[in-house]
Amino acid sequence: MEPQALKGETRPAQFTKAELNLLYEEALYTFVHRSGKPAASHTADKNKLLHYLQNAFQMDQAEHEVILERVKQLKPPAAFLKVIVKEAKGILAKDASGFSDPYCLLGVMIPEEHQEEETQRADSPQPRRRQKAVVKDSIPQDQIQRTEVKKQTLNPIWNETFLLSVKDSRHTELHMDMWDLDDVESVKHRLGEIHGIDGLKRIFKDVKKAARKHEQDDFLGNVVIKLQDLPYTPEDKWYSLQPCTETYPDRGKCHLQLKLIHEERDTALSKREPVFRIHRGLLQQFVQFDRLQKQAETEQGEVELSTLAITILALHATQNDLSPFHQDLAKWLAYSKLYRHVEVSFISLLQHLTSIEYQWQLAQVTLQQQAQEELAESFISFLEYGLSLIQKYRDVFPLSDPKSAEHQQSLLRVLVQICKMKAFQKLCPSVPDLHDRLVDAIKSGTTDWYQTQKQLLEPMVKIEEENVKYLVLFIDHLNTDLLNDRKKRMKIFTGTVKVNLFNITYLQIQELVAEDLREQVISIGGSKSKATVEGLFQLYQKLKQLLHQQIYLSSEDSPLPLKDFHKWFSESLPKWLQIVNNNTVEMVQRAVKKDQLEALGEKTKHSTSAVDIATCFTKIKHTWTELSWPEPEEAFVIMVKLTEDMCNLALMYCRLIKQRAEELSVKGHEVNSSDSDVNGVRSLQLCVVLNNMEQLRRVISKLPEDLDWQGLKEDTANVIAVDQIQNTLHTQLETVNSSINKKIKGVVQTLAQKLQADIKKHIHTLATSSHAIPLDDMIVPLMNFLETEFAYMDTNLVQENFQSLLGFLWTHIIDVIYITSHQGGVCQEFYTKLNYALQQLVHSFHAEGNGLPLDELQTTSFEALEVHLTLNAASSHQLIQKFFAKKIQQQTADECSKYGAVTIKVFYDNQVKNLHVEILNAVNLIPLDSNGTSDPFVQMTLEPKHIFPLVESKETQRKNNDLNPLFDEVFEFSNVTLEQCQKEGACLLLTVFDHDTLLSDDLEGEAYFSLQDIPGLDSTEEAFSISKVPQSRLSLGHPKPKEDNILKLLEARKGDKDAQAFIKIRRQREKKSMET
Repeated sequence: MEPQALKGETRPAQFTKAELNLLYEEALYTFVHRSGKPAASHTADKNKLLHYLQNAFQMDQAEHEVILERVKQLKPPAAFLKVIVKEAKGILAKDASGFSDPYCLLGVMIPEEHQEEETQRADSPQPRRRQKAVVKDSIPQDQIQRTEVKKQTLNPIWNETFLLSVKDSRHTELHMDMWDLDDVESVKHRLGEIHGIDGLKRIFKDVKKAARKHEQDDFLGNVVIKLQDLPYTPEDKWYSLQPCTETYPDRGKCHLQLKLIHEERDTALSKREPVFRIHRGLLQQFVQFDRLQKQAETEQGEVELSTLAITILALHATQNDLSPFHQDLAKWLAYSKLYRHVEVSFISLLQHLTSIEYQWQLAQVTLQQQAQEELAESFISFLEYGLSLIQKYRDVFPLSDPKSAEHQQSLLRVLVQICKMKAFQKLCPSVPDLHDRLVDAIKSGTTDWYQTQKQLLEPMVKIEEENVKYLVLFIDHLNTDLLNDRKKRMKIFTGTVKVNLFNITYLQIQELVAEDLREQVISIGGSKSKATVEGLFQLYQKLKQLLHQQIYLSSEDSPLPLKDFHKWFSESLPKWLQIVNNNTVEMVQRAVKKDQLEALGEKTKHSTSAVDIATCFTKIKHTWTELSWPEPEEAFVIMVKLTEDMCNLALMYCRLIKQRAEELSVKGHEVNSSDSDVNGVRSLQLCVVLNNMEQLRRVISKLPEDLDWQGLKEDTANVIAVDQIQNTLHTQLETVNSSINKKIKGVVQTLAQKLQADIKKHIHTLATSSHAIPLDDMIVPLMNFLETEFAYMDTNLVQENFQSLLGFLWTHIIDVIYITSHQGGVCQEFYTKLNYALQQLVHSFHAEGNGLPLDELQTTSFEALEVHLTLNAASSHQLIQKFFAKKIQQQTADECSKYGAVTIKVFYDNQVKNLHVEILNAVNLIPLDSNGTSDPFVQMTLEPKHIFPLVESKETQRKNNDLNPLFDEVFEFSNVTLEQCQKEGACLLLTVFDHDTLLSDDLEGEAYFSLQDIPGLDSTEEAFSISKVPQSRLSLGHPKPKEDNILKLLEARKGDKDAQAFIKIRRQREKKSMET
């Protein structure tokens, strides 16, 4: 809908009664002397036309009859047929050159009565033969009009205008003959233009015709048009040339424009006013009447002239030969008088202006001074009104109207079109630039709209709370308006008039807001009212949104008025943070109180309060985001405060949720008498508590990312040291995580207590069961129990808590088995059962990778227990083998010793099954005699004895008074098998003694040489030379008394002879040891 009249505008000026009577006379005169017939878009019913005129001019019947009778008495106008012969195409070629020299003869005539009778019989089966040419023969020469001759063409262009007087348009016909001009030319010249046989035939034909008729011009065709068939409006069309014969079925076409016009009209207005002004008056009256009719029918929209009005206007324009330029000028001037009060289509105005501009160059010559002044005044007036509409564009072109954008753009296009027109530049040279006027109008309109919105939204009750609500709503209105300007309106202004609407309105609103709100907000900031403080936070957000829109400015170098608006809220900031903290604390307390500690689903294993506290954290994070405090140092302080609040909130939640579980447990005891039911519910609730805490820990761990600590670190890099951020924010986070983990461990311990007792019972039962029960059967009750409990816990605990529970139970199991193992004495079967149970428990807790990782299962305690159980479960022979294996391992680790070393070569002869040993020397022996030397010799035995029962020991010769003796002796141990050498602990024991004549020999040291990897064990050679064997230097050592656990185990087996014999030998050697 186009804009209505602005408030306060006066109604359009009405015609006086005398003026109306004169216009009505003009309209009736036009109606009475109409000729032709209406087009499809016109009304043919004369009664409807008269009735419309009478209503449009508000004439009663008596007035109408008087004026109509007076019009009939007026002198009829002089009628003329205005013919414009424009062009022709495809005419016949009559000259030898293949072209013609066409010209046209035009005239009007009234057919004789016999011709009328023949015409009336035109539909008979035998139509009359049409006469070739009638103008020369039937119309007097002084009434014939002739066009120019167009030389040598088949498509002539004339564009010539003729006026033919018409006496009776009802019976008059227009005749137009087209001829080819043939001048008298020499045969030689004509022959020179001959082109082929056809050209030669044309010359012969012309000669024959000239001889017969003494004529030279050739007939090309004619057009006959009855004037009564012409439409009200000018007819512009192509007419086929007649007559069409078999020889010439297509003679071509001629383009004519025809209209019946009047001169010497006898009306009062025609005698004293320019036609276009009369036409404008008629149009203005019809528009106002049709508008009233539309309002009476409760229709809305642009005023479109009725068909009746269009018919009268078309007759008037045609009869008065009003050019398209003058018609458009009349329409523009008419609508320019009505646009303030009538819904006028801006598109239509634009079309009229475009037409005026197109024809201005020629039409301005004939335009009278009065018309020029009216046109200039209409331009200026419309510009003023258009700018007033742009000033109020928010109200005049509301976005609620789907067509408002189109109408606004059309208005701007009209304004642009006016200012760039040649007519405007000539008639209005001193009018200011449109761009500057638009900018001023937008600024002024924005200020007016701003003040109006303030008045509309201002509260009736002048209290702080209501005032803050009003400011929030007001700034929100401004943000919405700017958003609409940027997204919906700006492209209209930018694309049409090159004006950046958003830039203008945004900067204007910033200035107005900064001026209005600064002192007002600062004064309210000291309020203690919660509602007011919360309202100020909303206001801060709205102002932040307003400032944020600066990113859409095309360019702005100077600081914006709202750049530091956050400083207005400095006093309110700590109150906002406290309110957020209080609200979240209350939310958590309510959430825990309502929580029944039931999991939300199979996959969501936490309860409602875990969701609620996550929501609380989200609100705090949202508060941080909404603040976006621009001062780096203050922003860091805010972050520290929010982080501290969230950490305290997390710890409070852990305490409350644990208390809630205890409350529900007490209620469960009161309701249920069965301990098993109570314990089951209690376990399930503890599972939910654990899951809630784990969910909370996950939320807490994401704080650095959610609150963008890295971004804060970058923003504050110039004012706050990195280690300060680490020591505050990250330390807070680590502290609360540690506290939550402790609380989780505490709940896990509580949850595991019943399981621990049951596990302890199962292990005790297993350890004390009969030795006759197979191990696989013995372990079944414990495995079934764990499988059931683990399945329950896995269903009700999240993975992290389930793993934590498994870890806690595993530590407990290690302790239980360890304690139990010290109650079994020396019974090997007892330890075998415990060791078997331990290995099965490892598989159960690992669960093929779905439980605890092996590195968490095979801890130091586990390995010590495993060794303890393995040793206690072993036989005495196995223990002795492990003893020697341990000694071999220690021997390998000892690279040097204070007791010296012995050098040997050892290999195995596969052919004879002998072990060859060469004792080369000993070095750095300690002096054991009083003379400061020793008398060393080496004793060799194959150990353990139960592996080599038939092998006797061997000794080297004694070397007196020598601490670095050279032996170079070779020994062979017979009947030594490959299998014996490869058994665990199989070794050559080398003992160096100091010979003592009176007392027992003193121990210089001992060394152990493993037989498992000696040369020759894998050799297939028939003879293996000892020269190929590498030397081995073995450090000598002394045993440490009462230190070896294996010896302690063997010593405890009092009834085992082999164990006691081995212990005796070792204890004797320990007595000679220099180690304490």
